[in-house]
Amino acid sequence: MVTSRLDLDEQFTGDDLDPDIWFPYYLPHWSSRSRSAATHSVHDGELHLSIPIEQPLWCPDLHEEPLRVSCVQTGSFAGPLGSTTGQQPFREGLEVREEQPTLWGYTPLFGQVEVRMRGVVTSRSMFAFYMSGIEDRLEHSGEICVAEVFGDAVGDGSADIGIGVKRLRDPALVQEFSADPIGIDVAEFHTYGVDWQPGMLEFTIDGEVVRRLGQAPDYPMQLMIGVFDFPAKADPDDLEEPVPELVVSHVRGRSRG
Repeated sequence: MVTSRLDLDEQFTGDDLDPDIWFPYYLPHWSSRSRSAATHSVHDGELHLSIPIEQPLWCPDLHEEPLRVSCVQTGSFAGPLGSTTGQQPFREGLEVREEQPTLWGYTPLFGQVEVRMRGVVTSRSMFAFYMSGIEDRLEHSGEICVAEVFGDAVGDGSADIGIGVKRLRDPALVQEFSADPIGIDVAEFHTYGVDWQPGMLEFTIDGEVVRRLGQAPDYPMQLMIGVFDFPAKADPDDLEEPVPELVVSHVRGRSRG
């Protein structure tokens, strides 16, 4: 079994990401580093992720919907060039286009994980914090979605926040995910967390329990924190949409050992 550090207390006190923990590319094995690199900066104790207008599409010739991403991961795993082995394939027959180093920066197995963040998104963008299986085996592919927020589901003082389990290719899991309205302003800082135990998940926002599930992945998972833009959803009459941005002030993980 792959192991990494047991606990994490990331407060972004430096001027860049720690390369032993963070991988600032979104699944580059299916695309390339140049097209998957996160636009990011670290300053004043915060990680800033954004998608400026000049940022390239992530995988334009293979991904059906145009997509731009600024996402950081705490792990990376894929096979050699031409291999079909790689995390989070989005269609059949994908082959590794660019070899990547393996990283297990922070890949816990059970514990309490939380991210304090705020996001600015529009009707064509979203931000998310989720945990995904490292996929050293095909079935180790489920996801724990702690917070997924689409801009078109954000209102005044409320937002539909996606929370739950996504089965993907894990036959041991049941799809149990929904986005329900919660009375918070996602443009302000909030702490989104999960208590991950064998057979149980408890999700919290600002320390208050918002959902409990009676299932849980039972393999190591990496953290994924990012902002996503879908250009095909752009309003042609709106020429001054704000740049999607996600600001993170801390990431904490505590083992149950």
